[in-house]
Amino acid sequence: MKIALIQSDIIWCDQSTNIRRAEQLIASAEIADLYILPEMWSSGFVIEAQDVAQTEEQCEALKWMVTTAATRNCAISGSLVISEGGKYYNRHYFVTPEGIAARYDKKHLFRLGGETKRFTAGSERVVVEWHGVKFLLQTCYDIRFPVFARNRVAEGVYDYDAIIYIASFPTPRAAAWRTLAMARAIENEAFVFAVNRTGDDIYCNYSGGSIAVDSFGDILSDCGSGEAVVTV
Repeated sequence: MKIALIQSDIIWCDQSTNIRRAEQLIASAEIADLYILPEMWSSGFVIEAQDVAQTEEQCEALKWMVTTAATRNCAISGSLVISEGGKYYNRHYFVTPEGIAARYDKKHLFRLGGETKRFTAGSERVVVEWHGVKFLLQTCYDIRFPVFARNRVAEGVYDYDAIIYIASFPTPRAAAWRTLAMARAIENEAFVFAVNRTGDDIYCNYSGGSIAVDSFGDILSDCGSGEAVVTV
């Protein structure tokens, strides 16, 4: 399986521009089975959810993910700000050519950044299978909670083969981001694909540092800093 890490510079609350940029970055990548976008890739890490949230039926970014997955015969992973039943969710989607294969609502909201004031936390772990590989979907702050990601084994069969972490991890915590991604891979004997954004928003600077890690904790690919696309 070929997996492309899409480390994008997200324009604040500009869905149309971010869609076009994601499209350009995917087009520039090697042909892959799975393209992974950062957390809130169409808006940036927005706390005031009501300013950008859309329902699934309204969301142009989600429609683009569905259309692109079908056109390119691939899967796309990334999170969006979604409104549902009067609540707001940081919802991680895994989209395949057949449509939305899985939804994961971020469980561990970043209280220090105010995420808990506007968003509703999810409660369930989500594992999705694509081309025979089982992926656990996780989002940003989840990477600091190892028990939630624990790879359980029953009769010799693991829950999953790989973890996808999508994030808006700021530059001052770049070392933690890298270390935690490697730790989650080692302790769960699983691959980790950790995709972080780059650039600036009204709150923070983001240095990227997206990496692919094997089950021994060895880094297979590294996007470095700045906007980048790496296929592993």
